[in-house]
Amino acid sequence: MKKHVEQLSVSPLFKDLNLKDIENILEKIPYEIKKYNKGEVIAIEGENCHSLGIVLKGVIEIQKIFPSGQIMTINNFKEGNIFGESLVFLDEHTYPATITAMEYSEIMYIEKSNIIKLSVLDTRVLTNFVSILSSRILMLNNRISNLSQDSIRKKIANYLLFEYENQKSLFIELPFSRKKMGELLNVPRPSLSRELTNMKNERIIDFDRNTIKILKLDLLEEALWD
Repeated sequence: MKKHVEQLSVSPLFKDLNLKDIENILEKIPYEIKKYNKGEVIAIEGENCHSLGIVLKGVIEIQKIFPSGQIMTINNFKEGNIFGESLVFLDEHTYPATITAMEYSEIMYIEKSNIIKLSVLDTRVLTNFVSILSSRILMLNNRISNLSQDSIRKKIANYLLFEYENQKSLFIELPFSRKKMGELLNVPRPSLSRELTNMKNERIIDFDRNTIKILKLDLLEEALWD
C-alpha cells in the first residue's frame, strides 16, 4: 500500500493531498493493479472502458492503428498520468484508440462507482478530477488547432506556443522523439526536421535533442499569421 500511495502522490488526481490523506481514502475503495511488459497491449480500440487508469510506473502510448498497419501516436502518458477519465461516464464507453506499454508499466484501475466514492470521501479529488477533464478538453482543442494549420511552420509554432503556456518556460521539454512529434502534428519527420532547422537558422528557436528553446517569442507568434 505504501508504495502505491507514494506513486499516486505525483498524480494530478491527488493534488494537494498528503500521503496520509491518500492512504486513508484508498483503504475505503476497491481497486486493481495490473502489470504490463514492454510492447504489451493494455487496451484495444473498440474495447469497453469500465475503469479510470492511473499510471503508477512506466510509460504508455495512445495509438491510432490504421488498416494499412501505419501507427499514429496520439499521446504519451507517464507516471501519475490518468486515462479513461471521460470514457467511464459515457453511455458508450469504448476506447477510441489502442493503448500500449512502451516499457514495463503498472496501472491502477478504479471503477466508475468508486471514482464517485472517492469524490465524496474527499472533495479535493472531485476538484482535481474536473480540472483534469478541463485540461484534456484544452489539449484536444489545441490538437484540432494544430491539425487545422495550413503549413508545417504554423503547426510547429502553434504547438510550441501551447507548450510555452503549459510549461511556463521558454525551454520546451518534449516528452517524445522527433518521429513522435511528427506523428502528433501529422507532419512527415523529414519535413518537420527541415522546418525546425529553418526556424533555428532564422534564430526563432534553438534545439538540442528533446529540448527546444524559444529565442524570439514575437516571431513565433507572427508565424501563425504569415
